[in-house]
Amino acid sequence: MTTVRTLAAHEVVQYLHPRPVTERDELGMIVGRVIDSTVSTCSHEARIGRRTSTTALLREAEVQFDRGVADADLPMTPAGRATALAQVAGVLKAFRASPVFGLSRPKSRMILINGEIGVYAQPDFWDARTRFYEMKSYRPVPMPPDVATQVRLFQLAFPGFEARLIGFARHLVPVETTLAAVPPPTDAERVALLRAARDIGREKGLPTVLEYVDHPIIPHSVDG
Repeated sequence: MTTVRTLAAHEVVQYLHPRPVTERDELGMIVGRVIDSTVSTCSHEARIGRRTSTTALLREAEVQFDRGVADADLPMTPAGRATALAQVAGVLKAFRASPVFGLSRPKSRMILINGEIGVYAQPDFWDARTRFYEMKSYRPVPMPPDVATQVRLFQLAFPGFEARLIGFARHLVPVETTLAAVPPPTDAERVALLRAARDIGREKGLPTVLEYVDHPIIPHSVDG
């Protein structure tokens, strides 16, 4: 059996781009998670030919939001709650009119670096042929450094696929949709990211038996 050390792409991103999480950030992350869950359900239902009503989707979004706020023990006013849920509704409407509506989420892949470190990577949507999409519920252009690192990891995991970054600016009324092509990493960017992920994996990764990994494995090698 072969043992490697594994971690998730978001752990690599957080390690390379650390920042303290404020109460406002925590609320934003809750809203973001609710949006992700809501649009994923919406897209899945459409893909299988079942159109779930907006009312049902937003009712479940309310339950998820309230649970997230309670679990985080965040203060919440009725006005703040209404604003957050209106953002979810606005993104859902924009999502249904976007090119990612009805697409599926790809299975997570493992970037295997030098046969030693595995990084699990999974973008939000793909067409299963030529293109994957990473979604943000804000305007992600120009691309922030942490998002650039995240998308580059996905490009390493899905070589040959075109990368698209789609954003739904939830704070605007109506919600603004942006769609940007992300060029492949340069050789220098690829090498730097593989080295960084390898070093982080050596420190933070958990031991995993490679033969038991039930994910497509994409091998990469790097010197230095």
